[in-house]
Amino acid sequence: MPEIICTTVYQFPELSDAAKEKARSWYRELGPHDDWWDAVYEDFERVCEILGVRLKTRPVLLMGGGTRAKPCIWFSGFWSQGDGACFEGYWSHVKGAAARIRDYAPTDATLHGIADRLQAIQRRNFYQLAAEVSHRGRYYHEYTMSVDVTRDSPTWQPPTEDAEEIVTDALRDLARWLYRQLEAEYDHLTSDEAIEEGIIVNEYTFTEAGRRFG
Repeated sequence: MPEIICTTVYQFPELSDAAKEKARSWYRELGPHDDWWDAVYEDFERVCEILGVRLKTRPVLLMGGGTRAKPCIWFSGFWSQGDGACFEGYWSHVKGAAARIRDYAPTDATLHGIADRLQAIQRRNFYQLAAEVSHRGRYYHEYTMSVDVTRDSPTWQPPTEDAEEIVTDALRDLARWLYRQLEAEYDHLTSDEAIEEGIIVNEYTFTEAGRRFG
């Protein structure tokens, strides 16, 4: 015979502290929404544009059968020693990059420093430097980026001796900066405050013990 069982359910704010923690744990296990990093990537693409980095792209299949170009950016995180971020692209001189990055990110000293180093080494090479950044291997962090620095000199002058090291370090620092932005976004999305907001907005209900009901 079928039975009717009555259960009292609660909105999140009505739960005890222990039940709230159980409810948060359940929601946190769902993980952030798909492509949660999109906003960080968009910001990074703008930063790259300002600094003179043209990101490589790769085709990605769409559900309708077409394709779209996706920037060559990758990351892994955030709990293993080998985690990090990397990208592929082409770098060349852009006039006023140091000033423009300060307009875009006035309080970000890391980006200011990267722009200043790239500008200084370009100045010493008469603004003729260019670099190609490629990803190597199956891991994703700054040291999987290979940086090939060249100089477009009409008199065939080679890059200054310090050019490759400075450009490589600056572009790897840019990858480290990206990773920190991704980590900060993930930490925000999985914080208690964001978790609680998601639970309340979706109007989930729970038993008295904090188990998901509906």
